[in-house]
Amino acid sequence: MYKIKNTVITTVLVLLAFLANAQDQTQSNPKGRAYYVNPVFAGDYPDPSIMRDGDDYYIVHSSFEYYPGLLIWHSKDLINWTPVTHALHKYVGSVWAPSLIKYKNKYYIYFPAGNTNYVVTADSINGPWSDPIDLKIGFIDPGHFTDAAGKRYLYFSNGGYVPLADDGLSVTGEVKSAYSGWKIPREWSIECFCMEGPKMLKRGDYYYLTVAEGGTAGPATSHMVISARSKSPFGPWENSPYDPIIRTKDNSEKWWSKGHGTLFEGPNGKWWMIFHGYENGYYNMGRQTLLEPVEWTKDGWFKIPDGIKTDAPILKPIKYASASTFSLNDDFGGHDLKAQWQFFGEYDTARFHLSDQSLTIKGKGNSVANCAPLLCIPSNHSYTAQVELFIEGNATGGLVLFYDNRYYSGILADKENILANLRGWQFPTEKDVIKRHVFLRIRDIKNTVDMYYSIDGQKWNKIENSIEVSGYNHNVLSGFLSLRLGLCSIGDGNVKFKNFIYKPLN
Repeated sequence: MYKIKNTVITTVLVLLAFLANAQDQTQSNPKGRAYYVNPVFAGDYPDPSIMRDGDDYYIVHSSFEYYPGLLIWHSKDLINWTPVTHALHKYVGSVWAPSLIKYKNKYYIYFPAGNTNYVVTADSINGPWSDPIDLKIGFIDPGHFTDAAGKRYLYFSNGGYVPLADDGLSVTGEVKSAYSGWKIPREWSIECFCMEGPKMLKRGDYYYLTVAEGGTAGPATSHMVISARSKSPFGPWENSPYDPIIRTKDNSEKWWSKGHGTLFEGPNGKWWMIFHGYENGYYNMGRQTLLEPVEWTKDGWFKIPDGIKTDAPILKPIKYASASTFSLNDDFGGHDLKAQWQFFGEYDTARFHLSDQSLTIKGKGNSVANCAPLLCIPSNHSYTAQVELFIEGNATGGLVLFYDNRYYSGILADKENILANLRGWQFPTEKDVIKRHVFLRIRDIKNTVDMYYSIDGQKWNKIENSIEVSGYNHNVLSGFLSLRLGLCSIGDGNVKFKNFIYKPLN
């Protein structure tokens, strides 16, 4: 009987994953399978760093306070992506814009965290990845490049560069200034000049440097992609006549604060730019990863082709490609956390374990704020998420929407009560209705969130309390974060979680 029940649950999870992917594909291809519609990563995937390795493409994003960090993804077609592995397991602080590269058959990720810069390395993209090595230099957004002699350097957001040792594991000189950016017209509405995200490649006789300017948030028209070229990687640089290469021009557009672009060659010799932007009306989803084609002009510059719009259907790099099977659904089978899960502010492997298709997390702290919840990234405007909980000892478990340890809301349960948490105000909302076992559900419809509990997983009871969550975003709260789904284990005891189910509704 137990095996039959598990088989049914597994079948349901697979079906839900299929339906979610089918729905995503329908949304993404209004002109047919040969087209895609941005984003290529829906949800909080900022500061993309992409690398081509033969016919394979790998990408990594900023991971901030979410650990394990630096999740690497793989694709053949630039549209459908599959998680590979996390490259960072040791906590070193908030991880900002990384640079993923391959040099002499070895893989490197350079990244800033904790007022310094680190590098992790691996002989295989699949890992194992090394512990982070402190390069003992400040600045942010390191961009790796090599000169014609094969010497290695890092560019930083201030337009300066430093030489690296041949093994790429230490800095061997002082910072030298090379690029001062593109002058933004004063009448434009931007957040700040804020040059960042330098990326460089060589094509023909020129090195092409791509940077972001204007501030990563603030007004819709703030962020932008700037390009310059030089016959030396150290300048002097000539700014492109097509600058800004990419920019939001009006707050009526779907995608705001578009910037932090990387130029690269894709399949069939075609060129592309990958970048990020906030979605109008869904700022709390964070910066999402966007993709547009690039064309080269006769005089050696590049630009976005006429007629290309970020929010309109675009012809795929490969005409017909298989859909991704990635899903947030998790039956907690196996012995390792699936790639979508990250703890906030820590990675303590002694605190959790998986067995018998369940995840047990030891309680911590006395509130959602200090329990270091386990989080994943919702990718839809409307969805439901649910999970089954078993309460052990005097623990409290929960299903929450979490921005950071100051701003969160959700539904929780102790051994006998259902609790509501409204922006940190927590109280029993249904008393003496459970006995250490409950199903919890969140239903988010375009930022209006209703919450439910169930005794048997069939009949759902809506609690009195609902929340509106559009304000949980960087422009209001700072931090560059997003509103994520979280599993909480609080207090003295353990919480066992089973059958996390995520279902898109839009």
